[in-house]
Amino acid sequence: MNLKDSTTSIVLGVMVFSLITISSIQQDVFADMMGMSLTAKAAEGSDTILVRGQTSSQVTDLTLTVISPDGFNRLAVAQLTPDSEGNYSTEFKISPLWKQNGFYTITGMQSVNKNSLYTMQVEVEVINGMAMETMTTESNLVTGLLMPKESQIFTGFTLRANAMEGSTIIGITGQSDRTNLDVILKVIAPNGNVVSVSQITPNLDGKFAKDITTGGPLWTQDGDYTVSAHQGDLADHNASIVVGIIDGVVIPEFGAIAALILAVAIISIIAVSAKSRLSIMPRY
Repeated sequence: MNLKDSTTSIVLGVMVFSLITISSIQQDVFADMMGMSLTAKAAEGSDTILVRGQTSSQVTDLTLTVISPDGFNRLAVAQLTPDSEGNYSTEFKISPLWKQNGFYTITGMQSVNKNSLYTMQVEVEVINGMAMETMTTESNLVTGLLMPKESQIFTGFTLRANAMEGSTIIGITGQSDRTNLDVILKVIAPNGNVVSVSQITPNLDGKFAKDITTGGPLWTQDGDYTVSAHQGDLADHNASIVVGIIDGVVIPEFGAIAALILAVAIISIIAVSAKSRLSIMPRY
């Protein structure tokens, strides 16, 4: 391959993809705990049941419910917020409503966007309104381990746009450490008009994705379209990306380095072309 072909390949390589990433706050943290535990403790003949445990999801409230032995009656409900280390605890008093003799089921559940994150169950035997001696635990808690990369706890907010030159599809992906808030995506035209609005619910791992289709009467302006994302009123959970659009399709975005490479490539092509023309000129 000659120099001209090489420099042409560089130019084409630079122009193949437009890929931009913006991160508000992001850091990799090795998790030292994953999962949840639930423990019920009661002394013989006591009217009090102590419930405690620990969870790796400190930002999500936990709901405890007590169900009668026949499974039909919900006798008590408590909603708890774990502390900074994921610990929680509460007490349930055995009331006259606990009429049945048998095993009462205590369920602990953490949910994100109506999807169950962790669910644990323990049983406490109650006879004639008094607890039998109990110390029972259910747990899938794993602690003290260096978790693999895919299990690391993500913190912050990221936004990425991926589009091929000439495409009418802009792929938007991102991740947030807040899974209980929807992400609002807006696309703003060069003249300031809003051309697209989307509401996305993050997955349990905080990841979200949306394909934005360009073209149509709202995309008639040529220039830079701004894709912005924000999550609630969190100051550090917003980001924006600029995507170039001409004739309704994506054009490549060149950063400083890419522009420099392109400039060098163009100059090299001109130099090689000029040299080639000189070499074939007849000599007298």
